[in-house]
Amino acid sequence: MGKKKYFVKVKSITALNHDVLEIITEKPEGYDFRPGQATEMAINKKGWEDENRPFTFTNLPEEDHLEFVIKTYPSHDGVTDELLSVKAGDELILNEVFGAIEYRGKGAFLAGGSGVTPFIAILKSLEAKKKLSGNSLVFANKKKEDIFLKDTLERMLGRKYINLLSDESTDEYPKGHIDKDFLQNTFSDFNQYFYLCGPPEMMDEIISDLKDLGVAEKNIVVEEY
Repeated sequence: MGKKKYFVKVKSITALNHDVLEIITEKPEGYDFRPGQATEMAINKKGWEDENRPFTFTNLPEEDHLEFVIKTYPSHDGVTDELLSVKAGDELILNEVFGAIEYRGKGAFLAGGSGVTPFIAILKSLEAKKKLSGNSLVFANKKKEDIFLKDTLERMLGRKYINLLSDESTDEYPKGHIDKDFLQNTFSDFNQYFYLCGPPEMMDEIISDLKDLGVAEKNIVVEEY
């Protein structure tokens, strides 16, 4: 017996920047998830029905729809590129909900590119519960044009929201990487939780730097599948 699949219609698609889409779909009855969790998605279109890719829910579980924020890679000629041609009324195929990352307590969220997506639902959930205070977010991207949901994140976190650019110097944002120097200069409390999501190589380096700075392994929370 195969895993259960859910066919949902796309309600809307919005471009958040030059390569990031926000896709809102119907929500199947009884389809529950926790903030930070994900599912595998395919496009209900000939040749694409079995091409599943993991995407994180970015809305609150109690809402009557599902929302995904997805970085597209047109040069890869794959699922995310094909999503650029999807429109309202088209169908997507969702699989069952799985693991990903879970909130354990106040801390710093360190995200690389589309790695910010699990944190969006977690931060929205904390805001709804009035428990956002004491949390911060560092959003690392290559260039200013890669930033998305800036207004939402700024509204939620204010000065506790930091953008960091690796490949571009601007007057607005610091240039660099989430490395040991940056962590030392940005955080004074290394007993808090550090939530990490981004490219594997970047995550490995940050974990190593955090441990060097005295962060206990149990306080480093990474995405799990």
